Amino acid sequence: MPLDVSDFAELDAPEKEYLWTLNFGPQHPATHTTLRLVLTLDGERVVHAVPHIGYLHSGFEKLGEHLDFNQYVTIVDRMNYISPMMNEIAWHHAVEKLLDIQLTPRCRYLRTMLSELMRIQDHLLNVGTCALDLGGFTAFLYCFYQREKIYDIVEFASGQRFHTSYTRVGGVMFDVNNAWVDKVRDFCKGFRKVHEETHKLLTRNRIFIERVQGVGTLTKEDAINMGVTGPLARASGVLRDLRKDEPYLAYPDLEFKVVAAKDGDCYARYLVRMQEMLESLQLIEQIIENFPEGPVNVDPVTKAVIPAKPAVYRSIEGLIQHFEVIMPNRGFGSPHEEIYAAIESPNGELGFYVVGDGTSRAYRARCRPPSYVHFATFPHMIKDHQLSDVVAVLGSLNIIAAELDR
Repeated sequence: MPLDVSDFAELDAPEKEYLWTLNFGPQHPATHTTLRLVLTLDGERVVHAVPHIGYLHSGFEKLGEHLDFNQYVTIVDRMNYISPMMNEIAWHHAVEKLLDIQLTPRCRYLRTMLSELMRIQDHLLNVGTCALDLGGFTAFLYCFYQREKIYDIVEFASGQRFHTSYTRVGGVMFDVNNAWVDKVRDFCKGFRKVHEETHKLLTRNRIFIERVQGVGTLTKEDAINMGVTGPLARASGVLRDLRKDEPYLAYPDLEFKVVAAKDGDCYARYLVRMQEMLESLQLIEQIIENFPEGPVNVDPVTKAVIPAKPAVYRSIEGLIQHFEVIMPNRGFGSPHEEIYAAIESPNGELGFYVVGDGTSRAYRARCRPPSYVHFATFPHMIKDHQLSDVVAVLGSLNIIAAELDR
């Protein structure tokens, strides 16, 4: 219904006889998730936008106070359900910092390889669905077929395709074998060709360029002031990447470039993600050729690592160790300290603030997700754009609702 312009005086709206309010979501197919935008329109022009969250609240952070450091991995899996294993790596990266656990070389390289596979998987979905929302169906099929291959790789390692719950304190659930490494190598060989085909379909496509170039521009200054990270920040010229600035896992041993652009629009964000996939592929290839031997978990003497199932079933030492870790009155303790640790997730800085209270559970498990910060920038980006640009800008932000409503 038409509204009086006096209702929007505080929004600095232009003086018109009437403005329109449009609800975009929470069940619009182009949102790809449960989020809502209340748009104030002057004809087709967006005068103001108010993002609403709270449609997918699951109590993730509160559950972190009731589950131990290993059990909670099943919960963080579901925060960013596009690249779930990246959440696991971020969570146990923080826990291991709290417990002062140093990973084995093989585990560091394995987690790094999985991180980059998740980055490719996340960017493939973003590029594919952005093209789909703007009318490009073929690129969507190319991207999702490659995602299926990554699902197969993940299932080969963990036994599950989607919510893997693969990492553990001080290591991972299962070690990988040479057959798994060969599977990753085969994926790398075929991915470059598909990436090139997607590049040909979109990067110089006149229709795609006209829909995304110059749309949703975020300047370097605004990106810094708003706390934007990841591809969104680098597309605006902010050269920040935690893999370089605060190295973790095996990244100090590997060579790669930080991909950046300067235009800060939807097209620049697309180009950054496309190039980051190639950089991730090079990182994976480096790891494959230098994958160290040895144990994948730290020494069980630390009483923080769950022993392998064969050891539990076949030896009394393994059974005792399993008992010591699992039982709530016998489990390993945590120091009375608080830490914050973050990794470079596909969407930006993903961090956990963990407070230890002497038990095997966190007194407080606070998550710093990139989507929560990035969604707040949407009103700034969409102002004075057309209604049809909402889909392009929202797609370039890659908002994950489960990260909004923790």
